[in-house]
Amino acid sequence: MTHHAPHEQEIRAAAAHFGRRRFLTATGAAAALAFATNLPGTGAAYAAAADARKITENPFTLGVASGDPLPGSVVLWTRLAPRPYEPGNGMPAAGVTVRWEVAHDERFQKLAGQGRAEAHPEFNHSVHIEPTGLAPDRVYYYRFRAGDWISPTGRTRTAPARGARLTDLKLGAVSCQAYHDGYFTAYKHLAQEDLDVVFHLGDYLYEYPVTAVGGARNYSDRTLPARFHRETVTLEDYRLRYALYKSDPDLQAAHAAHPFIVTWDDHEVENNYASDISEDHLPAAEFLARRAAAYRAYWENQPLRSPQRPKGADAQLYRRVQYGQLAQFDILDTRQYRSDQAYGDGWHAPGPQSQDPARTLTGATQERWLTDGWRASTARWNVLPQQVTFSERRNATGADHQVSMDSWDGYPASRERVLAGAEAAGADNLVVLTGDVHVHYAFDIKRDFKDPDSRTAGVEFVTTSIASGKDGAERPADWATYMAANPHMKYYNGRRGYLTVTLDQDTARGDYRTVSAVTTPGAPVTTAASFVSEAGAPGLNSA
Repeated sequence: MTHHAPHEQEIRAAAAHFGRRRFLTATGAAAALAFATNLPGTGAAYAAAADARKITENPFTLGVASGDPLPGSVVLWTRLAPRPYEPGNGMPAAGVTVRWEVAHDERFQKLAGQGRAEAHPEFNHSVHIEPTGLAPDRVYYYRFRAGDWISPTGRTRTAPARGARLTDLKLGAVSCQAYHDGYFTAYKHLAQEDLDVVFHLGDYLYEYPVTAVGGARNYSDRTLPARFHRETVTLEDYRLRYALYKSDPDLQAAHAAHPFIVTWDDHEVENNYASDISEDHLPAAEFLARRAAAYRAYWENQPLRSPQRPKGADAQLYRRVQYGQLAQFDILDTRQYRSDQAYGDGWHAPGPQSQDPARTLTGATQERWLTDGWRASTARWNVLPQQVTFSERRNATGADHQVSMDSWDGYPASRERVLAGAEAAGADNLVVLTGDVHVHYAFDIKRDFKDPDSRTAGVEFVTTSIASGKDGAERPADWATYMAANPHMKYYNGRRGYLTVTLDQDTARGDYRTVSAVTTPGAPVTTAASFVSEAGAPGLNSA
């Protein structure tokens, strides 16, 4: 029996007839189920294959990517889209054979692997290749072919062997790339860095409308189709929005230069959603239909392994990656399982509702997985790539201060359990990587934030946004207040950019990279500040 994804024209027609909200509410559970079942798999009878030689336009307009490195493998990704801004992307409603190659050299004279894969219309003609038998800690080059078309060449790197004794490791951390807020100039510079891996900490895209001139990009030489000037809700909406973002040349350059390990935050679905609770508190069935569409499009457009493929409105994105004996990375998902934000979200004084010990940011299962992983860890550094600010962040110096209900401050019991788990496991060299807030922060993680003299349990490096928030300022208006109200905050910068972190046996060093503008292209990059924490004696000092 042939399985097909729900036909987008039928979905749009039904939504127009009943009204989008009413339609999704009435059919939410059925749509979520359809996303789980109408996918190609072993033994399925696919739509008749199309002849790749009949593709008359370049299908590799969205570039290539790699991710989730293992010692002998790395995921290779591309998506066929000759017309990326059109529904269906100019591809036939049939599978297309894609050939792939992995090589030791850029000229592909010494191949390390090759094969064929089917780009299925059910997955929007994306492919996820998981080659095996590669050498650990090795640079490789890869490319794809469809008919007579050859993709750009990507460069990737496998993870070191689990027991490898590494001298050092350098990673990048990025987040929050609102297309409508500016150019992805920071990615152009990131592509030129010498990095082992890049962590994307969420908000890869935004659900908000994008105007014909690209919002703050203010294009004068092109016009975006009107279909982008609406909020993403349906599967087609999310797929097209990824096509818009992934057509950006600077983002393509970063993906082609480095393997990415990705996790999502809220805007990949909807602002500040919590589990099955939408920002506007829509019926759960309606929101889960939207979440299923968003999760499916996310997987289609990221270099993720098959265990991360969504099942309806659910996907296990939290996972663990080892880099020899030097670092263990526990990648979190702080959206899918969290309790609803206390006090209706926003900034509020801590109180009984936010301090309820039953509240969780990670869910009980993920929390146990995290602490169990720390107990088993033998790594020098235990690194926690995740989404929202972990350390306390007060907005005033007095007793009447407020904190963000969307961050770990809104879930203090959850934070305490995590810190207690790290302490019990002996995970002394704890490094938290954070995105979300569109600014650079550097924090000492205090064991008791109420006591500035309490033990420092680890450090937190918060990366600013790639574009979200437009140009920003080196010292935002609340800079002095925040620095005074939070003595454990060692740095605060409101420009756009990214973070690099270098780990060796003795130190963790964070370099805060910023660009002067994103509303105009081509800004230079600078290192605005650098901080170092010593192994065995956590706490940030200026480098």
